[in-house]
Amino acid sequence: MTLRSGRFGPYVQLGEAEGDEKPKRASVPRGIDPGSLDLERALKLLALPREIGLHPESGKPITAGIGRYGPFILHDGSYANLPTVEEVFSVGINRAVALLAEKKAGTGGRFQRAAPTVLKELGEHPSEGGKVQVLSGRYGPYVKHGDVNATLPRAKDPAALTIDEAVTLIAERIAKGPSKPKGRRSKPGKTAKADKAAPGDKPAKASNARQKPQPAGKKTPKPKRKKAGGTREAAE
Repeated sequence: MTLRSGRFGPYVQLGEAEGDEKPKRASVPRGIDPGSLDLERALKLLALPREIGLHPESGKPITAGIGRYGPFILHDGSYANLPTVEEVFSVGINRAVALLAEKKAGTGGRFQRAAPTVLKELGEHPSEGGKVQVLSGRYGPYVKHGDVNATLPRAKDPAALTIDEAVTLIAERIAKGPSKPKGRRSKPGKTAKADKAAPGDKPAKASNARQKPQPAGKKTPKPKRKKAGGTREAAE
């Protein structure tokens, strides 16, 4: 069993590659310090997804695992989030059934984002006041103080975070400034509408416009000369 670092972060690997057969691997999820991993925890990661039991109504299995959006339970194609990574290894059948029922009742069967869970209370902010907490969110653990949220480094164990480290993370997050909102894409046809002439503008006349054709056999009348100083018109 080895602990390695790859393109997408740390992972554990059992054995070595032999020919075309790849060794079994498992990513180390956010919230678990890779340096604190022991053989027992590594084997549990490799054993995921874990079967919790059979649903009492459908008789189909409920499993627990860790995916792209964090820890979850799965039953018959329906997902429900788990608040912490630790629950993946400990959640029982009763809690799993309750979470699935709450998720279905709240969103009509659609995927439901789990509410943040408090992992640790760090106490009062030393200079600003107000409580500082470590919470588990959709993208992993983070520190919260008032309206400021600061993500924990991937290798940092939330349980081992101190108030001084949390205050530093919060100060660094404030120094970065507010997040910039993402710009909206313009809908098709918007540019074309903007290029149209504004109301009231007269369209330009075509320089090569054709003159109205005259009926056959009829001569085009010559233009009359204007009178100058009261003189008679010139004879045709």
